[in-house]
Amino acid sequence: MSDVTQILSAIHGGDRAAAAQLLPLVYDELRRLAAGNMARESAGHTLNATALVHEAYLRLIGSAPDLAWNHRGHFFAAAAESMRRILVDHARKKHAAKRGGARQRVALDAVEVAAPESGVDLLALDEALTKLTAVDPEAAKLVQLRYFSGLTAAQAAECLGTSLRSAERMWAFARAWLLREMGGAT
Repeated sequence: MSDVTQILSAIHGGDRAAAAQLLPLVYDELRRLAAGNMARESAGHTLNATALVHEAYLRLIGSAPDLAWNHRGHFFAAAAESMRRILVDHARKKHAAKRGGARQRVALDAVEVAAPESGVDLLALDEALTKLTAVDPEAAKLVQLRYFSGLTAAQAAECLGTSLRSAERMWAFARAWLLREMGGAT
């Protein structure tokens, strides 16, 4: 069992000091994930990678210490989901009518979901991803791991406990489904 997994188990067991031990072990990787997410955001974004890491960590450890993570990959998947929610919440606030935001959908005909251009409508993607979760939760989880965590197909397959070929088929389905849902394909 890795150090991270042991510390996660200790946090779940109620050891408050374990949370302080966890951050130095995972900070660099969380910072890399956050930097990847922020690179896809538009210039002038008021959040930065450091703020995103800190907010995600507080949401994961501070507000829900009773959550149990099975392993390191499970923790990082939860971190990616937390970062996604923070960015979506930020986008919603930014585009709120009282702030003068006018949402416009961006066609994603030639854009890979795993490496979108900076003009991707994060709110539309989140809405489509929420709908995909109702249709195929495992495919939605794969999209989260690939898009928000920046994992490769092999890494995401390992995290999901499925074969690489199954993950590739699921990825093809999820991409097509999201493109259609977001208005990029009929």
